Amino acid sequence: MDSRLTALTDWVRQQPGFRQAHPETVSGDASFRRYFRVTGQPDADAPRPFIVMDAPPGKEGVAPFVAIARQWHAEGIHVPAIHAEDREQGFLLLEDFGDELLLDHLNDDNVDHLYGLALKALSHIQATADPVDYPLPPYDAALLDREMALFRDWLLVQHLGLELTDQEHCLLETTFALLKEAALAQPEVPVHRDYHSRNLLVLGDNVDLGVIDFQDAVRGPVTYDLVSLVKDCYIHWPEENIARWIEDFRLLTRDAGLHQADRETFRQWVELMGMQRHLKASGIFARLAIRDGKRRYLEDIPRTVNYLLEASDRQPALRHFYEWLANRVIPLLEKQAA
Repeated sequence: MDSRLTALTDWVRQQPGFRQAHPETVSGDASFRRYFRVTGQPDADAPRPFIVMDAPPGKEGVAPFVAIARQWHAEGIHVPAIHAEDREQGFLLLEDFGDELLLDHLNDDNVDHLYGLALKALSHIQATADPVDYPLPPYDAALLDREMALFRDWLLVQHLGLELTDQEHCLLETTFALLKEAALAQPEVPVHRDYHSRNLLVLGDNVDLGVIDFQDAVRGPVTYDLVSLVKDCYIHWPEENIARWIEDFRLLTRDAGLHQADRETFRQWVELMGMQRHLKASGIFARLAIRDGKRRYLEDIPRTVNYLLEASDRQPALRHFYEWLANRVIPLLEKQAA
């Protein structure tokens, strides 16, 4: 028996206009959170759908989500409006953005338009102030280190079964240190931390995007969310598209006063930040498969590691890492996929 679903149902039915609500599963995500859809009539309008978030206390608090949602909503970011909350139980009743993920809408004909909307929304997020009751945590050295360690601990050791030599440990530590230093040197802005095609929803007739899954936001490098979008772990685009979007965003954020980087410097920021991001993501995908039984994420690992290969190939300082990745890791991934 799902005791949390029972408690969630009881709570929803106590809200005005939801007496007969029957929560239906929408999805879970890469965390312990779950989402349900309910139909209600909290005002004079016709019944309409809403989303209920279940965030188990002790595992997923709702306070950051609530604080960030209200701040960003007040500053014009299209995040779900909060209709009711119970922080003690970990329940939120939210505006329903539907099921039209950006990922499912993208094609060669509309990607520039839709990515244009996403880049514009991101530039607005980066200009927001921190919530008064929840200063965004820093994307500090310790967090960067923990994230990159996921690549070593979960992808290399747990997933691929590698027994790393002292030399390989040293290579990874040197690579991680370089990427950490590069990230910490960037101008700091609000960072969504998962700004990609599965956390953006197409609203209306491709005229707006809704932003979700922002509760882990921090204050950190200006290019982090950009690289999450243009080098998305769930879809790959040609280099000419990526380069164009990066330059468009550089100009957009420079004009907003968020940095003063020239084209070459900004692209270097993106490349190194992307490596940190994809080290983290590939490790998380392996952990989700091994620890949580979510094996569908295994199919995203080759694409994510290939971003690491492409980026390190452009960095003379990372030549040894590139060669090791190409000769030691990629063949194991290809063998496993076969």
